[in-house]
Amino acid sequence: MRRVIAFDVYGTLIDPHGVVAELEDLLGDRAMAFSQRWRDKQLEYSFRRGLMGAYADFAQCTREALEFTDRAFGGPLSELQLDRLMTHYGRLPAYPEAAAALARLREAGITCVAFSNGARETVAALLAQAGLAEAFDDIVSVDEIKRFKPDPAVYSHLRGRLEAPAEATWLVSSNPFDVIGARHAGLHAVWVRRLAEAPFDPWGGEPDLTVTDLESLAERLIGRME
Repeated sequence: MRRVIAFDVYGTLIDPHGVVAELEDLLGDRAMAFSQRWRDKQLEYSFRRGLMGAYADFAQCTREALEFTDRAFGGPLSELQLDRLMTHYGRLPAYPEAAAALARLREAGITCVAFSNGARETVAALLAQAGLAEAFDDIVSVDEIKRFKPDPAVYSHLRGRLEAPAEATWLVSSNPFDVIGARHAGLHAVWVRRLAEAPFDPWGGEPDLTVTDLESLAERLIGRME
């Protein structure tokens, strides 16, 4: 049976707070707070658009979230600075252990795909500049069906694209809402708990596995998928 791991991208493979250094030049000690507010609003906008049935691609959600955050912080940034931040968002770094962990999984014969709210072209460019493109057999984007995670249709689309049974398909994500969505859709799911103090949502459905990073994921998951 073919074994497949679908990796969330933002927050799991790629560090969404890789913009903090750029923000520090603009905002000083408010940089991390700005970055976190931007990320939270980005996800909120995707959830709201999903509920409204008013899909717009993730890049638009990201830009609108950036503009909101700028307003919330008193509007200190110029249009040119906002544009620069969006450009930088397309060059976010991978987490340091990502490349080695992915190589280990592929050496074990596991099919790895990127599975993202981002549009395919955006994700492909992001992974390429981060040095991760060669690690993936495919990219599956929610943009293909104009819905956002954790809509059940998104996970159904993933399974259809992979042509793999649910019992052989694992989602890996640092986002609890994504893990819960995958489990609700019948997939196995791993939560990458990058912050020790991060809580999991108290919904009663726990991840199959919790790890602290992708290196420990490879170590623990290969044996379970054999």
